Amino acid sequence: MRYPDPFPARQWLGQVTGATLRADAFAGFTNAAIVLPQGVAFATIAGLPAEYGLYTAMITAVVAAMFGSSMVMISGPTTAISAVLFATISDIAAPGSARYIELALMMTILVGLFQIAGGIGRLGGLVSFVSHSVMTAFTAAAALLIGVSQLAGAFGVHVERGGNVVERIYRLFENIGTINSYAVLISLGTLTIAILSQKIAPKLPGFLIALLAGSFAAYALDAAAHGVHMIGALPAIVPSLNPPTSVIGEIGVLAPGAAAIALVGLLEAISIGRAFAVRRKENFDANQEMIGQGMSNFIGGFFQCYAGSGSFTRSGVNATAGAMTPLSGVFASVFLLLILLFTAQLVAFIPTPAMAGLILFVAWKLIDVHEIKHIIETKSAETVILLLTLGAGLLIELDFAIYVGVIASLAVFVYESARPDLTITAPMVAANGDRKFRDAVKNDLEQCPQLVSLSIDGPLYFGSVEHVEKRLKRIRRRNPRQINMVLYLKGGAKVDLAGADLLISIIREIKSVGGSFRIVANVQTLIDSLERLHVIDELGAKNLFHSKGEAVADAMRDFNLRVCKACIRDVFRECDRLRDTELETDR
Repeated sequence: MRYPDPFPARQWLGQVTGATLRADAFAGFTNAAIVLPQGVAFATIAGLPAEYGLYTAMITAVVAAMFGSSMVMISGPTTAISAVLFATISDIAAPGSARYIELALMMTILVGLFQIAGGIGRLGGLVSFVSHSVMTAFTAAAALLIGVSQLAGAFGVHVERGGNVVERIYRLFENIGTINSYAVLISLGTLTIAILSQKIAPKLPGFLIALLAGSFAAYALDAAAHGVHMIGALPAIVPSLNPPTSVIGEIGVLAPGAAAIALVGLLEAISIGRAFAVRRKENFDANQEMIGQGMSNFIGGFFQCYAGSGSFTRSGVNATAGAMTPLSGVFASVFLLLILLFTAQLVAFIPTPAMAGLILFVAWKLIDVHEIKHIIETKSAETVILLLTLGAGLLIELDFAIYVGVIASLAVFVYESARPDLTITAPMVAANGDRKFRDAVKNDLEQCPQLVSLSIDGPLYFGSVEHVEKRLKRIRRRNPRQINMVLYLKGGAKVDLAGADLLISIIREIKSVGGSFRIVANVQTLIDSLERLHVIDELGAKNLFHSKGEAVADAMRDFNLRVCKACIRDVFRECDRLRDTELETDR
């Protein structure tokens, strides 16, 4: 077993040249300009002071770049993780309080440990088992929670925090009479500018433009004098070593939420990393990326960072700006620090309603209405997964929703693997005159009255034998004269002891009525399993074939020639030969 590289940066550091440095520096500067308003916004979503979002954007990006697998992905604070962290901790401590901050940092360290353990255990492939519908529904639930949590700030209303979406809306309506018209005007103005910027000039830093517009509006209206709250000055622009030692005793309380955040973060990072790797034709190691994300969160938790992951927006900008190596993420952090040295004092003048308006825009953009509609229209198991995940996120807890979605995904996977397709096949004449075995029912093909050709697509194991056995019995009852059987086990089929016992039982049943049984298998590992589980002993080695054509041709030796003489179906090429043989016998 090959474990992830403890320092994968050595694989690409040799590719660094003057040209790549210039390209990475430009991409990094572009990223720094984007992440400044994002970092403040995401920290607000997480219930943390603004500087923690900026610290996360600095530290996480550097560590993930050095220990991850992607060449262009940029890590940092993300919307979904910020929402889960807020939903998990806001019921334990007051958002923004010293204890809340300590809990957030401790949770980040736990997230990192979970992710590192997953990478070392090479669990990267298991992330693929989480249905796409889970992330679609989870992101929508997170977006709605984010949007609802920002309505109080947008309206200038002070309400109790915490609870699910329904509870938050109810508390907001209880305080509807205290709405601040100045706050509403600023939040709506910021939201409008953000929307227009996205539509008219999507390449410009719309977040920054909207925040500046909201801040100027607050200044012009003298909003602070009318009760509008401001973000406040950043106490420090450089993160410091600050281990959350005071909440070590609450690790058990934080662990379930940390596991959910770890999974969400890995789903984000791996999906983004793979997407860009395919597009750029580069290698991507999911297990190594798990290590990189885990290291960034584990180290970040000691340096005032909260949980982060790969950012699709920043990664997209990074790739578009011409980034060549992960050094672009390092440059982004350096430039962000330099920008803060000159602009940090301006953050104090950002009004909370402007930030709320901007976050409402972010939340709306997160909801993929088209994809949700598409999943629901399919009316498949994915729809059930979507609704269960979305319902849990809206009515229970956001971190619980990811568990519901994962369990539902695994349940669907187990259910579908337990119901492999068992298809009746028959030859179908192609355009070039060749005959290929196709689904006899779907294509309305003639079947031989003496032989049934079956194809099983899926594993034949303890979970699927009941389904396969019932299907076989229905087929046998429908055509009892088809006492000769050819079963094609496709290349992906797996057979365990229970599956082998079923095959042996069928072989004995067919033989007991004077019929014959043949198996088609062309994958050596499958054939080895059939031998090891004594299926070949019962079948007879001469009845194991590598192609359906050979198996059918051999099976026709066991046909009743009187039936063939009266048959006019002409299912197989050999039918004419068999009829001629019968005629010669009669003469």
